[in-house]
Amino acid sequence: MTTLKNKVAIVAGATRGAGRAIAIKLGEAEATVYVTGRTTRHEQSPMQRSETIEETAELVTKAGGHGIPVQVDHTDEQQVKQFIEKVNQDQNGQLDILVNDIWGGDPLTEWGKDIGEHSLEMGLQLHKQAVLSHIITSHYTVSLMKKNNNGLIIEITDGTDNQYRGNFYYSLAKISNIHMAHAMAEDLKEYNITSLALTPGFLRSEYMLDLFGVTEDNWKEGASVEPHFIASETPFYIGEALKQLALDPDVRRFNGETLSTWGLSEIYDFKDTDGTQPHWGNYYEKYVK
Repeated sequence: MTTLKNKVAIVAGATRGAGRAIAIKLGEAEATVYVTGRTTRHEQSPMQRSETIEETAELVTKAGGHGIPVQVDHTDEQQVKQFIEKVNQDQNGQLDILVNDIWGGDPLTEWGKDIGEHSLEMGLQLHKQAVLSHIITSHYTVSLMKKNNNGLIIEITDGTDNQYRGNFYYSLAKISNIHMAHAMAEDLKEYNITSLALTPGFLRSEYMLDLFGVTEDNWKEGASVEPHFIASETPFYIGEALKQLALDPDVRRFNGETLSTWGLSEIYDFKDTDGTQPHWGNYYEKYVK
């Protein structure tokens, strides 16, 4: 396929970062994209960031799709239920793609602290946002896909395996997302619903650029703060990876798998915005592991 015209997608957690880029890339393929998050032009989330779901929706439309912003706190079951009912009514029951990218865990992760030292309240809140929210959203979303006997669910995670990721709560959340994708693949296979997990490499998100005091124009200077930042990739790299998956008529061959931007860049032969083809897998094996 070369277009997602007449396809309906939800990108849950599309305010910024990977979610925003994924939504834009789906718009580039002419999809109708519901972009959800907590931050609007009138209300900020606890992240206290300036990006909004309205901006994301406008960028989706500008790219060639139809962006629809809906404020949703995906940890609130009633809000999610009402949102899916809205999609059902608006689209006559059609929903083709769900991207679970709800996160907001950066300010909740206390790196360098073990389970006994880490704030329990913050750790549990991280899991409420990064795991419970995905479960709630999937619960209400799959009902539409099952009726249509078709669908693609993609869990955005960090990493491709079950190895420890440097923090108890962070690690448990990201591995949970991987297992969710695998479990849903088994649960829903008789309904022709494909479920998989997708990870970026070192993501050069708005948050990370700010953290290292750089912009996208001079991002390489961030390597003076964190050397591995030199191997980072823009959010549009994972956006393109997901777009290619959504366009692939044989995407079902990946059902239950955990895929990566660098691996898919080799399969679909796409590049990042600067024309490079970052390969975090190779870099990690050589310089990090």
